[in-house]
Amino acid sequence: MKARMSSKTRANWLIDAAVALGGLLAGLSGIYFLYLPSGGYRGGRNPAYGIQILFERHTWSNLHTWAGVLMIAAVAIHFAIHWDWVKRMARRVTSIVSSGGTNLSRGGWFNLILDAVVAISFLLCALSGIYFLLAPAAAGGAAQTAGFLFSRTAWDMIHTWSGVVLSAAAVVHFAI
Repeated sequence: MKARMSSKTRANWLIDAAVALGGLLAGLSGIYFLYLPSGGYRGGRNPAYGIQILFERHTWSNLHTWAGVLMIAAVAIHFAIHWDWVKRMARRVTSIVSSGGTNLSRGGWFNLILDAVVAISFLLCALSGIYFLLAPAAAGGAAQTAGFLFSRTAWDMIHTWSGVVLSAAAVVHFAI
């Protein structure tokens, strides 16, 4: 007799698979941009000019953008479906912290902190990614131009390093 998966479990699995797929594609394309940061010739001063790995730079950019959008959408759906659980856990964490954390093991604290790091780094990475989606680069490569709240360079640093932290924390989270 074959075991059947409930529709709720199947929906959760599909949402988690969409988050994982979006994260994997955004992460791989992010690594590409981390190691090959500039696509211009720059008067011959760019040793990475003309290097193509699997796709052209524009294709990597599209892959990064739309994988990020997929991940953000899947996480939004995930939170909407699990909102009651989020509220219960927030109340539980609040009571744990207010009691001095005595009823939580060392492993429980590690998991709680790791989940917070994943959540905060995802939020920073997603917000900065949405900024880049809505405010594309100015012509002429004006990276230092003022943007919403921060310069474009500051948004780039927030996006890059929150993505690095998110990737590392997500790997540890998945491992445990």
